[in-house]
Amino acid sequence: MYLHTGCQIAMSPDTKYFAVEWLGVEVTRATLGIIGMGSIGYKVAQRARAFNMRILYHNRNRRRREDEEAVGAHYCAKMEDLLQQSDFVMLVVNLTPETHKLIGKKELGLMKPTATLINISRGAVIDQDALVEALQDKVIRAAALDVTYPEPLPRDHPLLKLNNVIITPHIGTATVQAIRTMAEEAIANMLAVLNDQPIPSEVFPK
Repeated sequence: MYLHTGCQIAMSPDTKYFAVEWLGVEVTRATLGIIGMGSIGYKVAQRARAFNMRILYHNRNRRRREDEEAVGAHYCAKMEDLLQQSDFVMLVVNLTPETHKLIGKKELGLMKPTATLINISRGAVIDQDALVEALQDKVIRAAALDVTYPEPLPRDHPLLKLNNVIITPHIGTATVQAIRTMAEEAIANMLAVLNDQPIPSEVFPK
C-alpha cells in the first residue's frame, strides 16, 4: 500500500523527485472477496464488476442465481475458501454476537500475504490486536479501515503507527446526498407508522 506513504512523499518539503520503482497492486482482474452480500455488499459487487474483478462472496444465505449472474459473483459456502483466494477482502456485515471478531488471527493467517483487508462495516468485526500483529509481520499486505473500535482510536494506538494501513473517520456515507436520503427515508418510515401504513424500510428481526 503506497497511498499512505506516497501522500507523505508528495507533500514533503524534502521531496526532490518521485521514485520510478513504486508499483502498486492492480485492481482490474484481481479477486475481490465480499463477506456479507446484503444490499450494500451487492452494490459493491456491481461496482467491482466494472473493473472486471473476479467476485467471490460469503453470506449467511446464498443469493438467487439471477443476482449472482448479474454481477458475476461466485458463492463460497465456507468463509475460509474466500479468504484463501481473495486479493482484496471486504467486510460488509452487521455487528452481531456471531460477527464480533469474525476476522482474527486464524482468518488473517488464511489470507494471501499480498492481500488487503477492507472494513466498511463495524470496527469490532475485526480483532484489532490480531490485525496489528498481521500487518507488522506482513502476514497480509495492507488494511483499509473506515471503522475502528473505539472511534476514534486512542492517539497512541499501534494501528496509527503503521504505514501499511489507511484509516478514515467512518465517512463511508458522509456525502450531502447520502445524509439527505437517509433523513428522508427516516421521515417516510415515521409517517408510515403514524398513519398505520406499511413501513417502507422495516427491518424484520431474524
